[in-house]
Amino acid sequence: NLALLEQFGVADTVGADRVAHELATQGRTPMIVAVDDQVLGVIAVADEIRRDAAAMVAALHKAGVKKVVMLTGDVKPVADAVAAATGIDEVHAGLLPEDKLDIVARLQRAGHVVAMVGDGVNDAPALATADVGVAMGAAGSAVAVETADIALMGDDLLKLPEAISLARRTLANIRQNIGIALGLKGIFLVTTLLGLTGLWLAVPAVAGFQSEEA
Repeated sequence: NLALLEQFGVADTVGADRVAHELATQGRTPMIVAVDDQVLGVIAVADEIRRDAAAMVAALHKAGVKKVVMLTGDVKPVADAVAAATGIDEVHAGLLPEDKLDIVARLQRAGHVVAMVGDGVNDAPALATADVGVAMGAAGSAVAVETADIALMGDDLLKLPEAISLARRTLANIRQNIGIALGLKGIFLVTTLLGLTGLWLAVPAVAGFQSEEA
């Protein structure tokens, strides 16, 4: 990139920076090529956006996720093009691993519950810091999978909003079970004090309810 050329004192005499910027705005990642301190040209590569990426972002919003943020080491024009195509709310580009970590921590300090999704070694620090770390295990590095709290072993992006929905349903069942169990114990406590039943009946009653729920 241009910053690296400047660091090594290589002058851009052929307008490579302008070409690189034009390619980046088209969603491609530009790489300036230099040999013997002379810029020769620009090579551009591009990852094809997954067909289910936009659907995943929409499903996350529908599931109640307030903000979907992209953290990427790619250049900003490329990141902006991907965000525009997929409906991502906020973009942070040109990041190193420590930068991703800082942004996750900043979101947490702002009061957000942060789930970080990643698949590479560069994502591991942010995965470890987030409230919930999710590794895309099918394409992810071993470090990312080991660091994350959840590993989605398939290659289907829509599994992410599905996992959120499943977790919420599970938590709702847990809360319901606890509420009913405490309610039954309260009822038997009152009836025991009135001499109508024995408190020991609360144990099989609650156990029977939980068995039916299971």
